[in-house]
Amino acid sequence: MKFFPRSALSLGLLLCVSTASAQQPPPPPPAESSQPSSEKSKAKPVPSFLIIGTVFNEKALSFPGVPVRIRRQGEKKFAWETYTNSRGEFAVRVPPGVHYEVVVHMKKYKERTAKVDSTADVQQRLSIQLEPTDQSAEASTGAKS
Repeated sequence: MKFFPRSALSLGLLLCVSTASAQQPPPPPPAESSQPSSEKSKAKPVPSFLIIGTVFNEKALSFPGVPVRIRRQGEKKFAWETYTNSRGEFAVRVPPGVHYEVVVHMKKYKERTAKVDSTADVQQRLSIQLEPTDQSAEASTGAKS
């Protein structure tokens, strides 16, 4: 029976471990689809008409967090909905060639509707000022009924 010095045994183990880790197969390359690159980019087309606007309160200050709903003119169901950002602004892309109604409604304020014609241009900018309902106007002035 042969005995090997400790340093030789350690070196042998180190070599075995390093060669074993070096011989592991590389990870497989990411799978490529058989579709050409032009077909990969054929996602849904982005609508090309942009409705943008700003909502203001009765004091002409921007109004954040206001729900903005959009539907095709003459329909009851709303197809798009968004909220104004911290500056009271909103933007929604819709298909061109249709007449739309933009409806803005907030508690204690009258509902406002704006008409949008998407047949002529590529975008339309709206400026909508909300007016308080009669109850909130009386409450802010301190008048009693």
